[in-house]
Amino acid sequence: MSLETSSYPPPVPAAPDVAGVLAGRVIGFFVDLFLIGLLCGLIFFFLVIPLGLITGGLVWFLLPPMFPIVAFLYNGFTISGRKQATPGMRMFGVRLQMAKTGGEVSFSIAAVHAIFYYVSVSFLTPLILLIGLFRSDSRMLHDLLAGVIAVRRG
Repeated sequence: MSLETSSYPPPVPAAPDVAGVLAGRVIGFFVDLFLIGLLCGLIFFFLVIPLGLITGGLVWFLLPPMFPIVAFLYNGFTISGRKQATPGMRMFGVRLQMAKTGGEVSFSIAAVHAIFYYVSVSFLTPLILLIGLFRSDSRMLHDLLAGVIAVRRG
């Protein structure tokens, strides 16, 4: 005999609010790009130049991977943070959550999401936006690969 008190059928979870998230994400990306560039400039000025003088220029080999590393950490920490969004996404009322559970995005998922994004932008720029335009949930290619969805902040 079971004392289960579940209802039949199980309650349907509310659909996430995705109205206008695609435009907010695209414009927010440019804000984030500016902020990542600013962080790279600060790192260059306060860390790379002094270390370059001390090491005789050996640290200059770190310049090519600096932007991808900063972008990786920026996305990982901001999306997995308390507000679940980058500063650019927050400006336009967008946050990320896990697509299946609606839960918070971990650092590893957020960082992998960023890698998928930058790789797909490098090779498939129009395609990632077109996918978002033709899907009812506005998910782009890198969202599908990482298992996340962008929703309105509530």
